Amino acid sequence: MKWSGSLVWFDGGGTEVRAWLAALLVSLAGAALCLWLDTPLPWMIGPLFATAALRLAGRDLRTPVRAREAGQWAIGTALGLYFTAPVLLALSRYAPLIALAVAFALALGWGSGYLLHKLARTDRTTAFFAMAAGGASEMAVQGERHGASVERVAAAHSLRVMLVVAVIPFTVRWWGSHGLALGDDVYLPGAAEVHMWGLLLLVALTSAAALLCKRTGMPNAWVIGPLLAAMALTAGGIHLSRLPEWMIRGGQLFIGASLGCRFSPAFLRAAPRFLASVAACNALAMALAAGFGLLLARGAGIHPGTAILATSPGGIAEMALTAKTLRLGVPIVTAFHVARMVVLVLTIGPLFRLIRGLARR
Repeated sequence: MKWSGSLVWFDGGGTEVRAWLAALLVSLAGAALCLWLDTPLPWMIGPLFATAALRLAGRDLRTPVRAREAGQWAIGTALGLYFTAPVLLALSRYAPLIALAVAFALALGWGSGYLLHKLARTDRTTAFFAMAAGGASEMAVQGERHGASVERVAAAHSLRVMLVVAVIPFTVRWWGSHGLALGDDVYLPGAAEVHMWGLLLLVALTSAAALLCKRTGMPNAWVIGPLLAAMALTAGGIHLSRLPEWMIRGGQLFIGASLGCRFSPAFLRAAPRFLASVAACNALAMALAAGFGLLLARGAGIHPGTAILATSPGGIAEMALTAKTLRLGVPIVTAFHVARMVVLVLTIGPLFRLIRGLARR
């Protein structure tokens, strides 16, 4: 199965530039259509599906790695600005629930991997890393170290993200489960206005944090670094500026386009049984995660929509953006997903070796 890498460093060639400009135009058209249709997350869903559709049709669309990093930076910074001191105080009581949700995510990934192994008749290593709900690049790297098929792992995670983005925001919105759970004052970002010099300083500090995290090898560095930097400033009562809306929308567009450009005609032609099995396993995983989220909501008094987003097998940026759009608990969703991703990336290798060792006994 050949996996088409679309996140490329531009070498200045005209072909790459034209492909990037084409991706931008297609993304803007997709966003405009979703705005007209009044869909949730129009600036991410529109570009994602528009670019994916044309890529599957054979069009040459590409996104540079810097564009995706810029999108991740915008989303990470915007999320960090929600973590005021009252929000952190409110979140502290959810620590046991976050630990429980992380354990559930690990168990769900293992169970889904076992099911994928049976349905797709693929090897257990590939199935395990294909269904672990972490970042695509991190899981592909970890899978390669243990002998998994990198192409299949990357394809499975791209399909997972697309399915989650296609289903969960629409489901939560259709269900009508939106609106703030703990009060508007808790969830509003610390800085209510855009201040030019403050914004420039915020950009510099959060970008430096991203580069530092990337140098240390932290996964999702361009989300986690800016998020931690903005969170530290906000929690300390330093409100430099809020991000202008065009930056947040641009970040969503870049993320959506980079996800959509990962697909290619070979994606559908290669290993159809594997891809169909991945879709089925993810559908079941989403349903089980939603059920678990509703149980958490009932037991802990969390808003049902917030709990579903917090426990879903989606990415940090996508689910937190959905929470922001639907006016749900952005900090809660972000905290759950950051904790899950960090624990998963740090433990997935030892966990796989443990499971493999037990299976051989």
